[in-house]
Amino acid sequence: IFQRIVRIVRSYANALVSAAEDPEKILDQTVLEMNEDLAKMRQASAQVLASQKQLENRYKAAETTASDWYRRARLALEKGDEMLAKEALKRRKDYDDSAKALKAQLDQRKVVVDKLISNTRLLETKIQEAKSRKDTLKARAQSAKTSQKVQQMVGSIDTSSALAAFEKMEEKVLALESEAEAVAQIGTDDLATKFALLEGDSVDDDLAALKRDMVGGGAAKRPAELPPAGGGSAAPPASAEAAGPYPYKDLEIERELNELRRKANEL
Repeated sequence: IFQRIVRIVRSYANALVSAAEDPEKILDQTVLEMNEDLAKMRQASAQVLASQKQLENRYKAAETTASDWYRRARLALEKGDEMLAKEALKRRKDYDDSAKALKAQLDQRKVVVDKLISNTRLLETKIQEAKSRKDTLKARAQSAKTSQKVQQMVGSIDTSSALAAFEKMEEKVLALESEAEAVAQIGTDDLATKFALLEGDSVDDDLAALKRDMVGGGAAKRPAELPPAGGGSAAPPASAEAAGPYPYKDLEIERELNELRRKANEL
């Protein structure tokens, strides 16, 4: 149970840390830490180089001293003083052993220094690459943030309501256009009606001409074509030839003809 609780706490902690991480700030901090490490490595390299220099100086001094005691031993032996020559050789051996030990330490120190210098140069190269990549990554991070903000803005816009409003306005425009066409059609019909009324005057003129014709020359021919006026029924003709081309035998038709004759006489 304790392990599960620890795992849950770690997961939440990692989630919080991941959410709080800003790529731009992390990149800057990483480059800053690498520069700090480089400064530390350079400082350590300087100390190791100084120690190496001191060790090298001690080694050279031991070699020089050993050579001096060897020269003194030869001088004592040439003078016939073997005891003094022997003591000189002992001293020479001590310094020679010390020089050999210092030489071994110096060789080891050189390996460490070479490795430290190589790592320092490698770190310098990585820092230069990191700086170059940092600028590129920061630009990409800014672009990604901008794109994310745009996507969030686009996602927050309710396009369905906007499209519904657009369609509603389109329907309204279509309705207005239909009303305009209807008004134009009504205006056209009124104009056609007015022209029809004007053209109707010619019918009135024809009717007046017809009346004049009936009162004038057409009245002389009327007694021969129509039955005599008097309201009574006319005697039917003896034959179809005597009655004319249209023998009227229906009393209702004859009454209508008499009524038409009366109206014509009134005109």
